[in-house]
Amino acid sequence: MSSLGTLLEHFKADIESVKQRDPAAKNTLEIILTYSGLHAVAAYRVAHYFHKKKLYLTARVISQLARFFTGIEIHPGATIGKGLFIDHGMGVVIGETTEIGDNCLIYQGVTLGGTGKDRGKRHPTLGDNVMVGSGARVLGPFKVGNNVKIAANAVVLEAVPDNCTAVGVPARVVRCNGKPTADLDQVHIPDPVAQELCKLSVRLKRLEKKLDVSVPDSEKTDVCKQNKDKK
Repeated sequence: MSSLGTLLEHFKADIESVKQRDPAAKNTLEIILTYSGLHAVAAYRVAHYFHKKKLYLTARVISQLARFFTGIEIHPGATIGKGLFIDHGMGVVIGETTEIGDNCLIYQGVTLGGTGKDRGKRHPTLGDNVMVGSGARVLGPFKVGNNVKIAANAVVLEAVPDNCTAVGVPARVVRCNGKPTADLDQVHIPDPVAQELCKLSVRLKRLEKKLDVSVPDSEKTDVCKQNKDKK
């Protein structure tokens, strides 16, 4: 971001991203005045401008003021593309060497952090159109591909391929189908625990059949059907 024109261009794209993704947004003025996520991103873009000019103290003061007023901490050294929407925002932390592509969506409580004290690249790189669910942690210097969806409270410690969904602690890739993340769906996500229970249920039924043992209907739960309903 080397010019005022580029800064304004990114700011307009950030506003447009809010309009497209938040059904509660009524108009541009409301977004500019009341969206703390937009305020934090706007402050970051100004701070990043000064950071690129090697005015590090000025950049950090701006970022700390933004943190105080919004509850969102974005290091001015991070590299963020256009159209970032931080929804709700409180508790979001974005580290110094983080890179974020265009049109990404981040919910409250997300950490894009490092795993050590080494200098150099130590934070994640997010591709375009990535959605990071509330409370998720993405930790380390690896790549999260384009169109990736990270479920709420997931802890991602390794690379995620394009067009995939990552779930769990530590996160595992549970779906790669090329579906874009613009639907903002954090509910109908595969449950890896239920999938394992489903496998155990199938094995148990086979064992019961071999031993000619039956389970009372009151104790039966169709885990496999419940898991399919989420897909």
